[in-house]
Amino acid sequence: MNWDKIAGNWKQAKGDLKQSWGKLTDDDLTYIEGSRDKMIGKVQERYGIARDEADRKVAEWERTYN
Repeated sequence: MNWDKIAGNWKQAKGDLKQSWGKLTDDDLTYIEGSRDKMIGKVQERYGIARDEADRKVAEWERTYN
């Protein structure tokens, strides 16, 4: 799925994100507000992984998001 579509449906996507990324807080999701770069940064920070790994995991989630 295209990230622009996710950003456009951000309120709906947040529910799926909470299930998939349990360590992200409501404040994190408010901060991200549909930005893929911010999402990668928060995943990297919360899960203690390298940026390229966070990018890969976000891309995997992006492909499975309905």
